[in-house]
Amino acid sequence: MTTKLPLADHLNALGLRYAAAHLDDLVATATKRRFGPAEIIELIAEHEGQHRAKRSLERRLARSRIGRFKPVADYDWSWPKRIDREAIEAALRLDFLEGGRNIVLVAPQGLGKTMIARNIAHQAVLAGHSVLFITAAQLLLDLAAQDSARALERRFRHYCRPTLLCLDEIGYLSYDARNADLLFQVVSRRYENKSIVMTTNLAFSDWPTIFPNATCATALIDRTVHHADVIAIEGESYRRREAEADKKSRRTKKAA
Repeated sequence: MTTKLPLADHLNALGLRYAAAHLDDLVATATKRRFGPAEIIELIAEHEGQHRAKRSLERRLARSRIGRFKPVADYDWSWPKRIDREAIEAALRLDFLEGGRNIVLVAPQGLGKTMIARNIAHQAVLAGHSVLFITAAQLLLDLAAQDSARALERRFRHYCRPTLLCLDEIGYLSYDARNADLLFQVVSRRYENKSIVMTTNLAFSDWPTIFPNATCATALIDRTVHHADVIAIEGESYRRREAEADKKSRRTKKAA
């Protein structure tokens, strides 16, 4: 004798998880509006589509590792002495993704280059792209820790898989020749295929100081900038300004 499964279980088995979880509500809506068979199917399809799109966005956000960030709407464009707002807004529109172009944000510490990079990454996720945000130090530590050629190849594929790879904080630490070779491999594998957003505190002329003993430093720079929009930001640290303003505010309150 075959046991008949409840309708919710059938829907779950078909992958219609929203319909299974909200079956009573859907039935009530269809009954209230006197839907016919085709309209009921349309109702289920609409809600399932919205539910799957939401779950897909949540998964992409979780995998992107973007973390918390200030929205670009809060950025003080008047603070930097030099900034190409038009180029940044074009990057936020994701114009560079077509054709696998790169974005390189060059700025001293505290001028918002990481915040801008996170906003670009977030826009890419919202547009349906796969994204990974990681510091250069984390990426190189991961690659250097692999104990076999096969394991290293798997990690290379991992970093080449996302539509957009964001490499943050290139230039804050110096690396040996092996790390330079690993970074060169990642850049080369994505070259002219998938985009990279980089942030660095150093001009390209100073990049050899990051990899002082690496023979591939020049080739790494060439591959990075060949199809890239290099956006320089100049000025004093925005974070330092905020810290000084906060300190002044505390002194005022204390005096009062």
